Amino acid sequence: MSDTPPDILLEERPAEGVALLRLNRPEVFNALNLALRRALAEAFRRLDLDASVRVIVLAGGPRAFCAGADLNEYVDATPVDLLQRRHDLLWGAIAACSKPVIAAVNGHALGGGCELALHADLIVAGHGARFGQPEVKVGIMPGGGATQRLTRAVGKHAALQMLLLGDPINPETAQRWGLVSEVLDDTAVEPRALALAAQLVALPAVALRLVKESVLMAMETPLSAGLAFERAAFQTTFATADKHEGMRARLDQRAAKFEGR
Repeated sequence: MSDTPPDILLEERPAEGVALLRLNRPEVFNALNLALRRALAEAFRRLDLDASVRVIVLAGGPRAFCAGADLNEYVDATPVDLLQRRHDLLWGAIAACSKPVIAAVNGHALGGGCELALHADLIVAGHGARFGQPEVKVGIMPGGGATQRLTRAVGKHAALQMLLLGDPINPETAQRWGLVSEVLDDTAVEPRALALAAQLVALPAVALRLVKESVLMAMETPLSAGLAFERAAFQTTFATADKHEGMRARLDQRAAKFEGR
């Protein structure tokens, strides 16, 4: 059993196959303290194993998705303190999730909050959202993957502009750079994220998982290795019942009913 306070991370089931995780520390703009980091890791591990969940939506509040690390836990921290907190395992639980993850971003997504959004597969942002990596302004650098994931998402020069200057960017710039999937009115962000989740729930779960794994592989391997992985994944889909249903439905000119197997 977890001893994490249950109110800092809320879990909802807004639709069949969808789990919504909501960061709930509004008094500090959903800053990531160790308890919230552990709660997120535990939730992602559990939901990844839950066959009733097909898609995970990650949201914050209207003023902040997540404003980054809670500096109260860092101001006097030593390197040994950071080593013992095992943030690599906590981030790793999110990165290892095999299911599609959608981030619904309103308000601040800064520092660790931007890194958290970068773990998602789709990012839906409101016009009032702001993305940034301001760590240099407090004398440190990113430690949750931004130098790697952000660079892969937006390229060297855009990443360095964010990382070296520490200034936030608006969602329109983030979308132009390839960081954000869609930009909408703030009030439309969460409904759109849930609508996308519903679309994904209706699609073949094994194929979605293999698509996600193949794209992530493309970010980590040479082209030849990525193509080999894709071929093997493609062949694997031919062993699924959903492949037969999907192709037969297309030939019969009817809607497919995928069962996730």
